[in-house]
Amino acid sequence: MKLWGGRFQKETDALVEAFNASIDFDKRLYAEDIRGSMAHCRMLAACGIISRAEAELIIEGLHEIKAEIERGEFVFSAAMEDIHMHVEKRLIELIGPVGGKLHTARSRNDQVALDLHMYVKKEILATAALIKNLQETLLETAAAHQDVIMPGYTHLQRAQPVLFAHHLLAYFWQLQRDRTRFLESYQRADWMPLGAGALAGTTFPINREMVAEELGFKQLYENSMDAVSDRDFVVEFLANASLLMTHLSRLSEDLILWNSQEFGFVELDDAFTTGSSIMPQKKNPDVTELVRGKTGRVYGHLLALLTVLKGLPLTYNKDLQEDKEGLFDTADTIKMSLTLYAAMLRTLRVNREKMYAAAAGDFASATDLADYLVRKGLPFREAHAVVGRLVAWCIAEKRSLPELTVSELQVHSPLFTEEALPLLTPEAVVAARASRGGTAAAAVAEQLQKAKQALAE
Repeated sequence: MKLWGGRFQKETDALVEAFNASIDFDKRLYAEDIRGSMAHCRMLAACGIISRAEAELIIEGLHEIKAEIERGEFVFSAAMEDIHMHVEKRLIELIGPVGGKLHTARSRNDQVALDLHMYVKKEILATAALIKNLQETLLETAAAHQDVIMPGYTHLQRAQPVLFAHHLLAYFWQLQRDRTRFLESYQRADWMPLGAGALAGTTFPINREMVAEELGFKQLYENSMDAVSDRDFVVEFLANASLLMTHLSRLSEDLILWNSQEFGFVELDDAFTTGSSIMPQKKNPDVTELVRGKTGRVYGHLLALLTVLKGLPLTYNKDLQEDKEGLFDTADTIKMSLTLYAAMLRTLRVNREKMYAAAAGDFASATDLADYLVRKGLPFREAHAVVGRLVAWCIAEKRSLPELTVSELQVHSPLFTEEALPLLTPEAVVAARASRGGTAAAAVAEQLQKAKQALAE
């Protein structure tokens, strides 16, 4: 007999049971469900709705159920639908009819909302900690390679030389925004829905504040209909996760390119690569590719939940069961991705010679030549045109800018003097960009300090 089956004359069709059940995935909420039930039980006793003795018996039974689940002895069945029904049914088996008093003054609607809030709060903190760990790894790697020069790119074309540390720190700041987004969203997950009942509240004289205090919530939902139907906090988690995965995917793309033979800037450690079933020489960047691929999966979970929510009337609808699988999978995906990336970057080997050769072998100092002409009084647009013609000449003559003599420069503009020649090395180009946030060594050192302060805060 279902715990809700009093008015039904037929047993549930087996296909409906299988389709309706969520226990295969929501059993991971067992700890939140039991903790929430204990707090609810203590409140019922404190308010005189059940006796102290009954509350003690119920709590003792809930402890035993938690232990059974953690020992792997608990039997799950689709017939009991979800984790909430499983716990309640087992409680009644263990302690008798008094177990049925636990559900007084609550509904599965506010119960599952409570479990989800507790779960999301926990996952926000876990995710933020893993983001911070990856940020620390990026800082360590950047600090160890502060003198390494590489090409910076726009349109995947070599643009201007930058420090490798500067490139890594760009990802640090993206992750900093991700971490603050997750932590800021914690306050909106920190709303306590229990006490809303099915949708309209309860006739019992409950104390919602007591439950909120025991469970560590700072805010109560002030509207019972909002409390049971709100999934904004889940959407926000998925949206934050989507942005996080966007940043990890972009880092993946950089590493995949840099690790290729065509670039040869870095080498991923054997422990974080795999081989080919047919080509013995292959060393494939599977971790980075999978992170890039799983980004679409996380996006899909966000869009799926938004689509579920967009047409739902207030309040609870069974559609809301679809809020969990995508949430659970997203939490697992981002935590695994962050953990792998921190470990992988610690073993990254950097080929500074290849990076430098790529930065030196092109026309990356062209902007500096134009800026030189501007300082000599030429309008920037004219200076841009002069250097553009100079670059075209170099391409035709198969020359690079650092190879040029003063006389060759002066063919294109008499404003060039000997002072222009030292500007053409990658070191000079990097050092010239000393503005705040720039790639000069001093600016990057200052940025590293600011990054350390951001982590400390």
